[in-house]
Amino acid sequence: MSEKTRKILITSALPYANGPIHIGHLVEYIQTDIWSRFQKMRGHECWYVCADDAHGTPIMLHARKQGIEPEQLIERIWKEHTRDFSDFAIGFDNYHSTHSEENREMANRIYLTNRDKGHIASKTISQAYDPEANMFLPDRFIKGTCPKCDADDQYGDNCEACGATYSPTELKHPVSAVSGATPIEKDSEHLFFKLSDFEAMLKEWHKAGHVQEEMANKMNEWFDAGLSDWDISRDAPYFGFEIPDAPNKYFYVWLDAPIGYIASFKNLADKNDGLDFDEFWSKGSQTELYHFIGKDIINFHALFWPAMLHGADFRMPDGVFAHGFLTVDGAKMSKSRGTFIMARTYLDHLNPEYLRYYFAAKLGSGVDDIDLNLEDFQQRVNSDLVGKVVNIASRNAGFIKKRFAGKLSETVSEPGLFDEFIKAGDKIAEHYENREYSRAVREIMALADKANQYIDEKKPWVIAKEEGKDKELHAVCSMGINLFRVLIGYLRPILPQTAEASENFLQIEPLTWDVLATPLTGHEIAKFKPLMTRIERDRIDAMLEDSKQHMESLATANRKAEKEKDSDKTEHASNTISFEDFAKVDLRIAKIVEAAHVEGADRLLQLTLDIGEEKTRNVFAGIKSAYAPEDLQGKLTVMVANLAPRKMKFGVSEGMVLAAGPGGKELYILEPHEGAQPGMKVK
Repeated sequence: MSEKTRKILITSALPYANGPIHIGHLVEYIQTDIWSRFQKMRGHECWYVCADDAHGTPIMLHARKQGIEPEQLIERIWKEHTRDFSDFAIGFDNYHSTHSEENREMANRIYLTNRDKGHIASKTISQAYDPEANMFLPDRFIKGTCPKCDADDQYGDNCEACGATYSPTELKHPVSAVSGATPIEKDSEHLFFKLSDFEAMLKEWHKAGHVQEEMANKMNEWFDAGLSDWDISRDAPYFGFEIPDAPNKYFYVWLDAPIGYIASFKNLADKNDGLDFDEFWSKGSQTELYHFIGKDIINFHALFWPAMLHGADFRMPDGVFAHGFLTVDGAKMSKSRGTFIMARTYLDHLNPEYLRYYFAAKLGSGVDDIDLNLEDFQQRVNSDLVGKVVNIASRNAGFIKKRFAGKLSETVSEPGLFDEFIKAGDKIAEHYENREYSRAVREIMALADKANQYIDEKKPWVIAKEEGKDKELHAVCSMGINLFRVLIGYLRPILPQTAEASENFLQIEPLTWDVLATPLTGHEIAKFKPLMTRIERDRIDAMLEDSKQHMESLATANRKAEKEKDSDKTEHASNTISFEDFAKVDLRIAKIVEAAHVEGADRLLQLTLDIGEEKTRNVFAGIKSAYAPEDLQGKLTVMVANLAPRKMKFGVSEGMVLAAGPGGKELYILEPHEGAQPGMKVK
């Protein structure tokens, strides 16, 4: 190819590991995947990486609510995410997690480098604190009455009823979403990234065109207001990485989340001997780096992220491409109408490539929202993909197989028409490159119309009935197959699964952009099998109904959980149990024979316990934040000995060690007085 081979790294924003993927998320991953597949078809070295965003208070609390460790929750969600992405043909070269050693290493490196250069400051701030849960509360975990419109049950940072933004201190009748207690103000020392140090650099970076014009204008509002220092620390208890020089302080999730791009690529490079990590991430790198994100997180990616990278001597992105939100039938996705559709719910009813194509037909390079109009979706898929593209192959393949033993003609009967299709490839490629997928689709469908017009004019079904016209029939149908091949090549970034099935039918290697210009002549094809089927409205209606029922089930479960929580809270003070209830709990003195770190777990230690039985017990205890293994060996403690064994990712836990305290460094295992022996029952 004439174009110079490029080295490109692209990413999508990291999905949060606290719930499933929905079709709104898929706008971004489909958009990015199309661009990645296009670049690879053009012969460029292109790597597409992503990861689960696996830290933060919501994950910690969600896991606690389910009675499991955060590590177990994020592992389950990671498996669900990777399955959904795979089924939608999202072709990541690596899909990792921010809860990884690579991410810890890179977060520490970026933080420490910026600290050593004077870009980190310490300040004492006042925050909302839950006195019952013993934890500082993020804004989203405070609820109350909106100070602007008096709407109840609103978050601590913005009102969903009137759209107002405010601070949690302005909220009327605030309560903690964790315990229901009234928050108090409490001081805490936090670490701040001095974003203002990078203001001049960021302004120049924006002027250089690294973000879309609409987003650059939005960022000017931040510059006009003056760049403020950015709080990058959170207090324990918190699920994340502890800051190296700040005990009991953790990196804010938005610090280590984008570093997940680096970590995922590092993980990929470590597994690939031919891939040089430094070539893609070192300052002065000659490779290309692009981020695809939603417009709602542009401030993190166009201000904080490039500043952190610059301060830590990493390269900065060449482009940050923001996109708009998804609406369904002209309105915000609705749980009550069934239009808040999970990826899995969609997959249970419809071909994933229908959605890939429809999104592509709507997507441009700007940040406008796109609408999934379900009636238009049905008609466009049926008309374009089934009625136009796939139909070309089905109208011609049967004649080739039956009349000519599956072999195409030795020549192209209409070289001018074939040439027109190939020349159109330059404009289509330009649209793909510029992320103007809707324009690329229009160009491709215009070609599909010409191909169908050619077949309609030649009427192979009529020729087939006429004596002595086998050569003409062979030429027309072979031409039709060649035009189909070019079309499916142009659509390959959008429809990778259909393209693969078409390649099997054509009995060819995976299509690249360059090979399209060489027609198939004298080539044998396989028997045609249907590549796509029409969408019937009842399948869409069934999907909406399933989605609605799924959301109603979740809402019912949440209401039940909240009711139980409220009941527990009101009954807590007077709640009693009988002696018989207590007698069921078998508390034993246990000697910690051995203690060890658990690979892959941030909170757990593995304890080998002697409770006077023939063999020791294995117990996983969430006390790593407060104890080093060597501090525990030989100590006596108390354990629940008759707790049912629990299978965990790391092995089977055969009981529970008792500890007291709010968490973090403030955890204390129970220690009996001298004279107690392993196996003694606590009475």
